[in-house]
This record gives sequence, structure tokens and C-alpha cells, in this order.
Amino acid sequence: MKETILSILADIVEEENLATCTTLIDDGILSSLDIIQLIGALNDEFDLSIPATEIVPDNFNSVDAMARMVARLTEE
Repeated sequence: MKETILSILADIVEEENLATCTTLIDDGILSSLDIIQLIGALNDEFDLSIPATEIVPDNFNSVDAMARMVARLTEE
């Protein structure tokens, strides 16, 4: 799952350390438009719908955080 998320991110932003970065939102690496694009791609790739309540910086600051969110949402 992390590799898929990493691939999606690499298509959206140009950043060398996406796999280890834990401040994608905090450091402005992901813009609000990037996040919208990312949400759409995650929804499509993992066949889920990310609710507005999950769209918080903690869920998008790192690949690990996104993977945890996707895993949680696919279990529900």
C-alpha cells in the first residue's frame, strides 16, 4: 500500500524524500490543490471515499500516515 501511495505522490509533487518526509503539509510540500488531487487518486486507487472529517494535516503529513488512514477506512 505504501508503494502505491508513494507512486501517487510522486506523480503529484516533485520531492526527493517523499518516503521519509513527515511534514508534507507542515512544510508546504503539498498544496491544497495537491491534497485535492491526492484525495481523488486515493479514492480511485483504493475504492474508498475519504470523508471530510479525515482531511486533516495529521493524515497527510507522511506516507505512513496516509497508509494508516487508508487501512482504517478500508476496514470500515
